[in-house]
Amino acid sequence: MPTTPHPAPATPDTATHTRPGRATTRALTGADPALRAAYRVCRRTTRRHDPAIHALIQLMPAVLRPACWALWAAATALDDLADEPDVAPAERVARVEAWTRALKHDLAAGTSTDPIRQALVDTAGRWRLDLTSLQSAMAQTREDAHGLRFADWPAWRAWCNKGVVPWADQVRNLFEQVGAPMPLRLDRQADYEHFVAGAQLTDVLTDLSTDLAQGLLLLPREALEPFPGAETDLLQGRWSPPVAALITELTALARRRVTRSAMTRGMHPGAAIVLDTAAGLMRAQLDAIDAAGPALLQRAPRPSLATRARVLAPGRLRSALAWSLAPLTVPGPRRPAVTASLPSPAVEDTGLRPPPAHPSGARPPQIAADRMPAHVAVIMDGNGRWAEQRGLPRSEGHRAGSAAAHEMIYGALEIGLRNLTLYAFSTENWKRGTEETSVLLAALRSELDADLFRDLDVRQRWSGKPGRLPEELVQSLMRQERRTRHRTGLTLTVCVNYGGRDEITRTAAALAQAARDGDVDPTLLGEDDFARHLPHPDMPDVDLLWRTGNEQRTSNFLPWHATYAELYFTPGCWPDMDRRDLWKAITEYSRRQRRHGAVPAPVASRDTTACLLTPERPARP
Repeated sequence: MPTTPHPAPATPDTATHTRPGRATTRALTGADPALRAAYRVCRRTTRRHDPAIHALIQLMPAVLRPACWALWAAATALDDLADEPDVAPAERVARVEAWTRALKHDLAAGTSTDPIRQALVDTAGRWRLDLTSLQSAMAQTREDAHGLRFADWPAWRAWCNKGVVPWADQVRNLFEQVGAPMPLRLDRQADYEHFVAGAQLTDVLTDLSTDLAQGLLLLPREALEPFPGAETDLLQGRWSPPVAALITELTALARRRVTRSAMTRGMHPGAAIVLDTAAGLMRAQLDAIDAAGPALLQRAPRPSLATRARVLAPGRLRSALAWSLAPLTVPGPRRPAVTASLPSPAVEDTGLRPPPAHPSGARPPQIAADRMPAHVAVIMDGNGRWAEQRGLPRSEGHRAGSAAAHEMIYGALEIGLRNLTLYAFSTENWKRGTEETSVLLAALRSELDADLFRDLDVRQRWSGKPGRLPEELVQSLMRQERRTRHRTGLTLTVCVNYGGRDEITRTAAALAQAARDGDVDPTLLGEDDFARHLPHPDMPDVDLLWRTGNEQRTSNFLPWHATYAELYFTPGCWPDMDRRDLWKAITEYSRRQRRHGAVPAPVASRDTTACLLTPERPARP
C-alpha cells in the first residue's frame, strides 16, 4: 500500500495515511461518547495497574494507543478476576469463564455494556484483529485461577508463552498494520522468547508479596532447590539468607533475559525504541527489587520517579523523532471482528470442520492406538521427475506436489495422526536453478497467504532457517504459526530451508550460549538438555520416515528426531500419492515390531522363519 504525505478520504475498504501527530483519540474512536468513555476507562485501568506499561504505550504513535489500552485493560481485567483475593478458586474460575463468554457474545453483537469489552470489540473490528489467537491466553488465565506449580524452567517458560505471547502478538499485529512492523526473524526467536521470559520473571518478582498472600509461589522448583529452605521461608513470609540469595540469583537471570539488543535489529526505529525503553524500565524495576530487601515480601517495589524519568525521557525524544519521519497507516471504517473460533469455556474451536472426504469415498483403516505412530515425517521426492515424464516444466510437478501434500494433511486428520512433518525445501535445494527455486518459494507463500487450512484443526509450524528466504515468506510462515498455535489436532511442521546438520549446529550454539549465560552446567549436560534447545523442543521423535520417488536415503532430514525411525521407501513419485498411500504406510508401520535395542517380546503371530539360517547352512546341532 503506497503512502502519501497527505491523507486521502477513506473509502469503505481502505485506510488512510497520516503523521502521528494528526491522529487524535476522537478521530480514532469516533464521535460516540460511550465509546470514547470506554477507551478512557481502559486508559485509566492501564495507568493504575501498571504505570510503566502506560508510559510505554505513550511512546507509541497516537494512532495505536487506544487499541493498546483496550488490549492491556482486557488482559488486566482477566488477571484481576483470576487473582481476586478472598475468593474461592472455583468462583474465580467461574468469573473468568463468565467474562470470556460475555466477550464472545459482545463480539458477535458488535458492542458491549462493559466498557473494557466495548473498547476491545471496537479495536478488534477497527484493526481487523483475529482474537481467536487469544484462546490459549484466556484458557491459561482460567488455569491460573486454580493456582500453579512448576517443576522446572521449561514448564515455567511454557506457561509464559501460553499466557503472555498471544497478547504481545496482537500488539505486533497492530504495529504491522500501521506500517511499522516488528519482524522477529527465526534466528532471533530465542532472543524474543528470552525477553518474554525475563519480562514475566520481573513481573513475578514484583508481585511476590501479593502472590504469597494467596499462598502462591510462581517459581519453578528447579530455581528453588539450590537454595534449601527458601521455599518454606517464602511461603511463611520470612526473609532469610536463602531467600536473599534466591532473589539475587533471579534478578540477575531476569536482567540477562531482558538485555537482548539483537532482537530489535531490522525493526522500524520507533518500534525498536519502544522495546529498548521497555528493557530499560525492567532493568530499573529489577534494581528496585534488589534494593527492597525484606520489604519485598510486604509490598511491590517500584523505581523512583527520577529513575523512571532517566529511562523514559530519552525514549520519548527518540520515539517522537522516529514516528515523525514516516507516515503511518490509519485504519479504515470498522468491520465486524472475527468471532467464529473465539473460545468459550465449554466449546472450543466451534468454527472448525472435518477434512473433505476422498473422492472415492475411501475411509482410513482402523489402527490400534498402541500401534499408531505419533509422528510421521515425509520426504516428498519426485516432483520434477513426474513433470519431466509428462513433458511438463518442473514447476508443474511442484504444483501437483502441493495437491498431494493437501491430501496427506486430510488423511492425517482422518486417521488421527498427531504429528506430520513435510520436507518441502532443503538447504541443498538452492543448488537448483534460480527459476525453479523462485517458483517453488512463491507457490509456498501463495498457499500460506490463502490459508487453505483455516477451518481445519491443524497447528502449523515451520522448521528451517531464514537465511536466503524472501522476507515476505518468512513473515507468512511465522504468521501462520502464531495464528494456529492454540489448535490441538494435527501438528503440521513444514521444513523450509531446512538441513539436519544445520539444525544440530544451531542447537549446539544455543546450548553453548546457555552455558555462557549460566543456564546449564556443561559438566552435567545430557540428551534432554540438547533436546530442550532444538528449534521445536516439543517435537516428538519420528516413528515413521517415508520417502517417495524410488530413492533410499534420508537426505539430511531430522537426524536427531529420526534416530530410531522405521524407514519406508516407495517407488512412486510424490504427485501420484494421496491419503490412501499415507494410510498404507501407517498400516505397514503398525505391523512392525520396534525394539530400540532391547530383546523383542514374544509375539504369537510373529513369523519365526525370518531369521532362520538358509538350507545351505544348517543349524548346528
